[in-house]
This record gives sequence, structure tokens and C-alpha cells, in this order.
Amino acid sequence: MDEKKFEVKGTYQERRDFWKPYTKVLSAPNAIQAKERIYAIIGSKHRLARLYIKVESISELSGE
Repeated sequence: MDEKKFEVKGTYQERRDFWKPYTKVLSAPNAIQAKERIYAIIGSKHRLARLYIKVESISELSGE
């Protein structure tokens, strides 16, 4: 399966009343897997459940 590059933008809850924005570029076979990998990466690094991670946009990067 061919890996494509995706740019994922969104926010995650850093503190009770503060949502911190993020932008990540990662490789995945499709947009659904890119979203799953974001949940895994941010959830693992910041000890957050999916409830506290919002994905606002996923766009495929071309020509890189």
C-alpha cells in the first residue's frame, strides 16, 4: 500500500479551559488512517482520550 502525506489541523485540550491548536504532517495510506494516527500520537504524548482531541481538517499534500 502506498503511503501519502497528510496535513492534519485541529486542537486538543491542554488545560480545563484552554484548547491548544496543532498542525501535524504525517504519512498514512488514507485520510481515515491519518486521523487515527493523530489520535494515537497526541493521545499518547499528552495522555488524552479522543474526547479531548479535535480534528478540524485533513488535507492531502501533493508533490512532496
